[in-house]
Amino acid sequence: MLGSQDFIKLFNRKNYDYDFHEHQALFTVDDSNKFRGEIKGSHSKNLFLKNKKNKFFLISCEELTDINLKRVSKFLGLGNVSFAKEEYLINLLGVKPGSVSPFALLNDIENNTEFYLEEKLYNSKFVNFHPLTNTATITISCNSFIEFMIENNKKIHIFSMVEEVIIKTYE
Repeated sequence: MLGSQDFIKLFNRKNYDYDFHEHQALFTVDDSNKFRGEIKGSHSKNLFLKNKKNKFFLISCEELTDINLKRVSKFLGLGNVSFAKEEYLINLLGVKPGSVSPFALLNDIENNTEFYLEEKLYNSKFVNFHPLTNTATITISCNSFIEFMIENNKKIHIFSMVEEVIIKTYE
């Protein structure tokens, strides 16, 4: 499994243009708003979910988006979902609570986790995600983020909370 330092080395080898911000550990959106300081771009809320059939999902949305799990799971066709236990988070994504981000999907070698990115983030010029640790944040253009995820064989479903549809899928 990739750790935070390994991830940063990978990112640097690929020559992506990004900003790296260190800060105290941030566990919630409230923590982030209080302690992250001034960081450009859209900030994310990341939900690692599991359904009763043991399928896993990562939903990334703009930090202030109100998520109704029943409604979202219905229009995305996920089944009855709940937050996945910490053991699944550690075993599948290699991160601890508070450090969940799409970058952790690189640790899911078998692609057992479906990834959904909300259109508010998708339409942002810059997005912010933790680099496998909640003591740092990476700011990257959304276009570069999408490119990086595709380059690493991660399928991305772009969805709209407002229209309650999947807009497009990158494979």
